[in-house]
Amino acid sequence: MPATLEEKTVQTLEILKEEMIDAPIEIVFQSVIDELGPEGKLPDGKPSMFKLEAWPGGRWYRDLGGNNGHMWGHVQAIKKPTLLEIYGPLFMSYPAMSNVQYRLTEIEGGTLIAFRHTAFGFISDDHRKGVGTGWKSILARIQIDAERQKK
Repeated sequence: MPATLEEKTVQTLEILKEEMIDAPIEIVFQSVIDELGPEGKLPDGKPSMFKLEAWPGGRWYRDLGGNNGHMWGHVQAIKKPTLLEIYGPLFMSYPAMSNVQYRLTEIEGGTLIAFRHTAFGFISDDHRKGVGTGWKSILARIQIDAERQKK
């Protein structure tokens, strides 16, 4: 089979979301850690099978068992309870790099999460279309978990 040459253009991606959560900052931060780790769920409610090593340089990966899985990224910065920043390819199995930030600020009435996902590389149309929905689902579960724990 002859090789084909297809030109690709480097693209960028930026998702910005802010969510107000009716819970103290420490509870919200722990809900972020839980959702990105083994407590997390996929949008269909099935376990996500993620592991998060919540320290600088720690891995964030999907553990499929038997030494199989997907490396999503590494913890770039963690400042409990105000910041979690992860860099890596995330869900993209092609030349791409992402930075994900959860910045938490305690304000009157609860905690504000400022979420940001920026990426560059050869980003597929399918990933570009679905990424906002995925992050929205994760943020919703963080909110539900934190507000439930507050009570």
